[in-house]
Amino acid sequence: MIHQIAKELSIKPNQAEAVVELLQEGATIPFIARYRKEKTGSLDEVAIQAVRDRFEYLTELFERKTAVLSSMQELGKWTPEFAQAVSAATTKQQVEDLYAPFKPKRRTRAQIAREMGLEPLADLLQAQADPTQELARLSQEEPTKALPLAEMLERARDILAERISERPDTKERIRQLAWSQGVLMSKAKPEWAAQKSKFGQYYDFQEPIAKLPAHRFLAMRRGEEEGVLRLDLVLPEPEILTLLQTTWLNPQKPGGELEKAITESWNRLLGPSIEVDLRLELKTRSDEESIQVFGLNLKELLLAAPAGEVTVLGLDPGLRTGSKYALIDKTGKLVRQGTLYTVASKGQLAESLKELQFLLDKEQPRFIAIGNGTGSRELMTLVRGLNLGNAQPVMVNEAGASVYSASAIAREEFPDLDVSLRGAVSIARRLQDPLAELVKIDPKSIGVGQYQHDVNQRKLQRGLEEAVIFAVNQVGVNLNQASKSLLSYVSGLNAGLAEQIVAYRNQKGAFQSRKELLEVPRFGPKAFEQAAGFLRLPEAKNPLDASGVHPERYKLVESMAQDLGLTVKDLVANSAALGKINKNQYTGPEVGLPTINDILQELVRPGRDPRSSFEAPLLDDAVTCIEDVKPGMELEGRITNLTKFGAFVDIGVHQDGLVHVSELADRFISDPAEVVKPGQVLKVRVLEVDYDLKRIRLSAKLGQGDGSHRAPSPNPKTPSAGPTVSAPKPSMDTLRDKFKRL
Repeated sequence: MIHQIAKELSIKPNQAEAVVELLQEGATIPFIARYRKEKTGSLDEVAIQAVRDRFEYLTELFERKTAVLSSMQELGKWTPEFAQAVSAATTKQQVEDLYAPFKPKRRTRAQIAREMGLEPLADLLQAQADPTQELARLSQEEPTKALPLAEMLERARDILAERISERPDTKERIRQLAWSQGVLMSKAKPEWAAQKSKFGQYYDFQEPIAKLPAHRFLAMRRGEEEGVLRLDLVLPEPEILTLLQTTWLNPQKPGGELEKAITESWNRLLGPSIEVDLRLELKTRSDEESIQVFGLNLKELLLAAPAGEVTVLGLDPGLRTGSKYALIDKTGKLVRQGTLYTVASKGQLAESLKELQFLLDKEQPRFIAIGNGTGSRELMTLVRGLNLGNAQPVMVNEAGASVYSASAIAREEFPDLDVSLRGAVSIARRLQDPLAELVKIDPKSIGVGQYQHDVNQRKLQRGLEEAVIFAVNQVGVNLNQASKSLLSYVSGLNAGLAEQIVAYRNQKGAFQSRKELLEVPRFGPKAFEQAAGFLRLPEAKNPLDASGVHPERYKLVESMAQDLGLTVKDLVANSAALGKINKNQYTGPEVGLPTINDILQELVRPGRDPRSSFEAPLLDDAVTCIEDVKPGMELEGRITNLTKFGAFVDIGVHQDGLVHVSELADRFISDPAEVVKPGQVLKVRVLEVDYDLKRIRLSAKLGQGDGSHRAPSPNPKTPSAGPTVSAPKPSMDTLRDKFKRL
């Protein structure tokens, strides 16, 4: 297995072996990638995950081979040749093909024919010999005595058809031929042909299955399940029948009955079986690609730039029931909350504006986070009409906020707070620190997936959990501030240990050192080894506790400092001193240059946040709903989701627009991830708007429109740069009229 994995992944066998051994010892992928580079040859998380996944598959394959061989022994059909063929199989499909002729199955037409004693006749037909004498014999004996000759031949062909359908090598060749030349066709069902739907592009569509992208197959499959489309898998039948005839027929002999059996086998058994296999293969590949895209999007979203430790006013837009607000301080603590009635009478609107202005004047938040739900643009216009001072209004993707509001985590955090108000807290916090807040929400509810409800849910859950784990451990976690949700994703921890850490912290007070973790109940040496390097203590006495240096390397850093005549505290962030260190002096059997380089990078900038600086798009006040969007406009928005076919961009009208992959760059790109990522601010031009289906087609290629409507200049990239708020203040009557229209 090790050598096979190494060959497939183009790595050395000792690298694959090291990864497998570490995983079997209980090490996590983030820990292996970060702190065991010498053992793995500096494999990154993606490569380690690939080794793990392939090893799991090969292990399952080995177990299936063992089960099949055991079954064959029990059936009394085991042979050395069969065992050798099973041993040489490289996929589960090949094993099942080999086992199919012997596998106990329900009573088939072929089995019934065998019970009637027709197998010798089938053997003659397969050999293309004259069956006359055998037919005469069968006509004189029971139970075939009463059967017409034509029926005896038909039943014998049933045996042949089954044999043909179960021959492993032929079946594999047909599967490959069908995959390379098969075409999936979709057509609208008659009752939908004249109606508009989201599946309109597939009303009369076909594409070779070998080139069919995951998103397209899943869309067509969903259209079929919803009763809008009819899908047909068209296979190269003439070529397949020719292959079967070449395999089974001797052209020097008459083969009419055998040729009939071949056709029957294809039509009744082999064809449907191959179609099922191909659909399953399409589904499996599409699931894998979609889960990978979802995971990458989720990781990018979790690693989005945080606004940082600043005061934020969160606004959850609402119409009839009012807009909820929640003010949080720089630590994320809820300070004030309430409801603003913006779609109401003149008196209620004035009172709400007065309350909002009072909040801004008294609390002076750095940002006003407005959820991008219904009424968000009207609320943004309202906010911009106030005296904002230093506050900067920012539109925030509120996907999943309602899920968090009703969750057990939210109830535990805010037991006395109304559900609707919890959503405003979540919106404010996800601007302050997206990673810390979004880990509290089921990843499937965050809205960055691609047909997430259509893929294998078990694999999806695992893929998304790993995406969260990678993101959390890449950033690191403040041990004294992290929630249970955030701690549970740290390498080596789980929900139970996270709860123990928080309980200990609540009882004993803030942790003073990483070593104190060993005093937490059920927190053993193995958990400490896996987790300690990812848990940070910015205020700890030992400065290394605030860094990504693992405690197992503290003595090494102390030696470096001592050799330079410095304390560890004086060495940290001392670029001049760190530049004098002779790296080779500190290498050894367990510590190589990769680890030394990592340590020195951490010492230069201890505990640095790898996330980029914060940037918010400026939305156009004149564009508040899809009816305001016109072709030719140039706007600014934030990418909310990436798929293989393009990027979805929130331009502030409650309906994301799509930038097709062909419109993302002036050069050819095969994957949107080559040039953009979720959370990125992007300037776009409107190409087309379908107001009925609420679809907006955008382009990132600017300068090709009429130039009559351009987005404002981008915001400052860091919070410290100050807000850019220059929009004119609308009158009260204008605001009221806008809300009435909504």
